[in-house]
Amino acid sequence: MIRLLVGLGNPGPEYEDTRHNAGFWFIDAVARELKANLVPERSYFGLAARVNRPDGPLWLLEPMTFMNLSGKSVGALARFFKIAPAEILVAHDELDLLPGQMKMKFGGSHAGHNGLKDIQAQLGSADFWRLRLGIGHPGVKAEVVNYVLRKPMAEHREAIDKSIEQALTALDLLLAGDMDRALMKVHAKPPRPKPPRPPASEPPKEKDE
Repeated sequence: MIRLLVGLGNPGPEYEDTRHNAGFWFIDAVARELKANLVPERSYFGLAARVNRPDGPLWLLEPMTFMNLSGKSVGALARFFKIAPAEILVAHDELDLLPGQMKMKFGGSHAGHNGLKDIQAQLGSADFWRLRLGIGHPGVKAEVVNYVLRKPMAEHREAIDKSIEQALTALDLLLAGDMDRALMKVHAKPPRPKPPRPPASEPPKEKDE
């Protein structure tokens, strides 16, 4: 069962629409879906919302520490409410997936993502869930920093938003702890469009006498 949903990003209006903030976009969408209101929580160094559910409270969190100190925020809230790493899902931007693609997985390497790296350090464990939201790769490693801190082109932003919409269809399963079915929903490919129907053949025209 997921008790804490975290989205990674950088605080401030200048970063709001940049690729590195895809995790924030996910949490904003979840908050709208659950009619939750994210408010500043100094004790947890971020914006947080508590959603009371029949099976216990769910926390939404957007660390306001800047990306490379995300674990300071996540660790503070998780320790206070005794939330285990396996009960945490972290949504973040993913260079190795194209815009519109996403993958969910449990544990594994931080793969150089500074937000994940700090969370692993603060939790003392890599055993938490990750929702990897594809943003694409600039193609050159030296360009990565500039790339993630820039706004995506309109069609890429639209593709990322659509992937977030798809992730929301798995939200109830995630919160219930039905992770196998949640994974299937997250990874489901959109149905192929049906081929256009051939035009109906026209009846033969009568010849004029």
